[in-house]
Amino acid sequence: MTQRHFGFPGATSVLVANMVGTGVFTSLGFQALDLHTGGALLSLWIVGGIVALCGAIAYAELGALLPRSGGEYVYLGQAWHPVAGFLGGWVSMTVGFAAPIALSSMAFGRYLSAIVPVDARMASLAMLGVVVAVHLAGLHAAKRFQVAITGTQLCLVAAFVVAGVTYGRPVPLESGLGDGRALQEMFSAPYAVSLVYVSFAFTGWNAAGYIAGEIVNPERTIPRAVVASTLVVTALYLLLNFAFLRTVPLAELAGKVEVGALSARAMFGAWGGQAMSGIIAAVLLASISSMVIGSSRVTQAVAESLPQWRILGVRGTDGVPRNAIIAQGLLILVLLLTNSFEAVMLYAGFTLNLMSLLTVLGMMRLRRTAAMMPRPYHAWGYPLSPLVYVALSVWTLGTLLLQRPGASLAGLATVAVGYGIWLLGNRRAASRGSHPAR
Repeated sequence: MTQRHFGFPGATSVLVANMVGTGVFTSLGFQALDLHTGGALLSLWIVGGIVALCGAIAYAELGALLPRSGGEYVYLGQAWHPVAGFLGGWVSMTVGFAAPIALSSMAFGRYLSAIVPVDARMASLAMLGVVVAVHLAGLHAAKRFQVAITGTQLCLVAAFVVAGVTYGRPVPLESGLGDGRALQEMFSAPYAVSLVYVSFAFTGWNAAGYIAGEIVNPERTIPRAVVASTLVVTALYLLLNFAFLRTVPLAELAGKVEVGALSARAMFGAWGGQAMSGIIAAVLLASISSMVIGSSRVTQAVAESLPQWRILGVRGTDGVPRNAIIAQGLLILVLLLTNSFEAVMLYAGFTLNLMSLLTVLGMMRLRRTAAMMPRPYHAWGYPLSPLVYVALSVWTLGTLLLQRPGASLAGLATVAVGYGIWLLGNRRAASRGSHPAR
């Protein structure tokens, strides 16, 4: 039986922790390979925040309209067709959570091993085991754990931002937002590709939908939590990247993953790099914990749609979907073998953007096809806000398909595999006289 126990602070902490993770501490180096002005690089985070906010507002309407756990699985199924809902859940299970958790776990191990003499892979596995154990223990323990580590996460990030902004020997910021070169780069294909990195860093603004069935007063709490968390994270991201660009020359950042550590080393010397490694490890712990919450709820919701998977949809008497948590943990263990950070980020970014695009379009479709359904919350600025999201998403996805066809086609292949699984599950259900997946 589902229990509603996430209030505004708990829901907001899950959203913030879902967003703040590896993306903001690693993607600037990839962006700097093709963009060479500070103005264009900073504008990415402003545009990314606007896109995320427009999408979050649309999701907030869906979350208040359909306050059930499952996210895209629920929304796409209601707006389009049961197969669309299954594909949304499938992508969330395989790409949306498992891949980022695996990447964050690997990054956690590497950062921790820079501070204490431990094997990076063993540290990753041990940390993942601790997080899974906490969430298996019970809902209230998981909630208290999440709120505490998210608070710690925000304090650590805020401290780094203050240090970076007040740094006494700043690197000149090449080409501000109003500079002609920066404006030219903002309308280029590399800029659209870089937005995929940014969108990956913002991934998580839709997490309220994954735990909507466990949120207290969801009609009121979800919109407040979604908007508040997106605004907070946008401000944090912009300040963090300003601090990075202010402390490390752009040429030194290009192609580097450990952007945060480079910035800390520039400010505080060798010990600063170690301290930053500890900060990022703590940030990743909060992010991984929140993603375990969301991923297990999506797995549980999707599993209920296929007879052969329904064992994963069982909740304990205390409301914990333990089978789903264990299944996600096993999938993450497999993905820990992933090697290419950049390729996985582009692959995940393309696939998740595609599902989010279909979901926002689905919200607009439900305005027509389900006009009589009570809507406790209406998306601000409708229809302009969802149209902004749709337009920028189409531009980003189209450019990525042309510029990085490998990662894009891998994303489409993942969707195709999910469709095959859905067809197979429905055929088996039909042959046994069961109801097809809905």
